[in-house]
Amino acid sequence: MNPISSIYNWRRITPDDGHYFFGYYDRNPWNADQSLHLVLKVGQCERLPLPGEKAEIGAVTPNGNWRKFTETRAWCHQQGCMEFFHPQRPDCILYNDYDVETHRLEARIFQIGKGEIGRYSRSIYTLAPNGQFGVSLDIGRIPRRGYSYADVPVGETLHPADLDHDGLFLIDLKTGKEKLLVSYRAMLERHSYRYSTEGRYIWLNHAIVNCDSTRVLWLLRQAADQHRVHNWKTFMYTCGIDGKDPVCVLPDVYWSHWMITHQIWGRTPHEILVDANWDGTGYHAVVFDESEHPFRAVKLADSHGRGAHMIFSPDGTKLLADSYSGTEGIQTLAMIDVKTGKMEILGRFNHRPEKVDDDDTRCDLHPRWSPDGHYITVDSIHDGKYRGCYLLKI
Repeated sequence: MNPISSIYNWRRITPDDGHYFFGYYDRNPWNADQSLHLVLKVGQCERLPLPGEKAEIGAVTPNGNWRKFTETRAWCHQQGCMEFFHPQRPDCILYNDYDVETHRLEARIFQIGKGEIGRYSRSIYTLAPNGQFGVSLDIGRIPRRGYSYADVPVGETLHPADLDHDGLFLIDLKTGKEKLLVSYRAMLERHSYRYSTEGRYIWLNHAIVNCDSTRVLWLLRQAADQHRVHNWKTFMYTCGIDGKDPVCVLPDVYWSHWMITHQIWGRTPHEILVDANWDGTGYHAVVFDESEHPFRAVKLADSHGRGAHMIFSPDGTKLLADSYSGTEGIQTLAMIDVKTGKMEILGRFNHRPEKVDDDDTRCDLHPRWSPDGHYITVDSIHDGKYRGCYLLKI
C-alpha cells in the first residue's frame, strides 16, 4: 500500500473485499455517539451506474466492523445516496431510493435491525443542523451523472415544465409535510442576467443549510443543453427558510474560468467559505458575509492547491482542505489554522492508479470531521485496488 503520511496514522476502516465510500464533504456520516460511520458498498467504480444497479447501505465502526443495513438504486459515485442518520430517530437512517412503481425518487426511513418504517414523498438532498427539516431538489434533473441517479432520466426540456411550482423544497422531518421554498420563477426573476438563460438547460445543485438552520444556500446552473455541461455557468443563491428573500449573491462572473470550484457555509449564520482564485495567484480559503452587498471577501489562508473541498472544524478553529496536484493525480489533505493561516499536511493520497471511464466516477477525498472534531475521514483509492474509507484520529 502506498504510504499516506510518515507522521500521521491513517487507518482503513472499511473491509478489503470491495469498494466502499461515503460521499460528499458537506455532511455528517456519524451517528450521535460516533460509534457508527455510514458508508456505501458498490460493485464497481470504473463506470457510471446502470439503471437498476444497486448499492449496499451500511455502517462501519471506528475499529472497522462493517454491517449492512439495506440497499438502494438511487446512488452516484460522488454523493452516494444522500445517506444520513435520522436526527429525530437515532436508531434510523435516511436515504434516497427509486420507487419502481411510481418511477419517482423518494427518501426512505430505515430502522436499524427492523427495516423500512416510513418514506418522504421527495428525495432529500441535505439536512438542517437542528434536525427539523430537509431540503429537496430534483436530483434527476442534474445532468452530471456522477451527481445524480441512473434510474431517473435527465430532464428533456431546457427549463422545468412548471416554473411556478418547481424549485427548492423544504420537508418537515417529523410530519413529512413539504413546502416550496423558492420557485424557479423566483430564481429567474432575481437572476443577475436572466437573458443568458434563454435557450439554456437549467438545474439546481449543492443545497446546504447554514449553522443555525435559518438560511439555505444552493446553486443554479445553466449549460447549452443537457448533453453538453462541461462549460456550465454557476449562480449562487441564498434565502431564509421562509423563502421570502432569495438573492443571487455570487453570479457567474465570480466563477468563470474556474475561479471558484467549491462552496460551503461558514462559522456564523451569514458566512460563506469558498476556494477562490480571484487574484490569479492560486486558490485561497476566502470567506464573506452574504448579507453584505456588495460583499467584502477576507482571505483566511494562502493557496492550498487546485479545486479544494474545504470545511471548518466543529469549533471553527481549523479548516480541512483537500486539493489536486496538477496532472500527477496526488490529492493532498491539509489542515489550516484559521487564526494564523498556518498549514499542516495530513496526508498525500496517490490516485494515479485509478482507472475510470468518466471523470464523474473519480474518487475525491471529500474530507469530513466527526461532530466532536476528534476524527477525520476521507474516501481514497490510493491502494490501487479498492476504494475505501480512511480514518485519522486527531
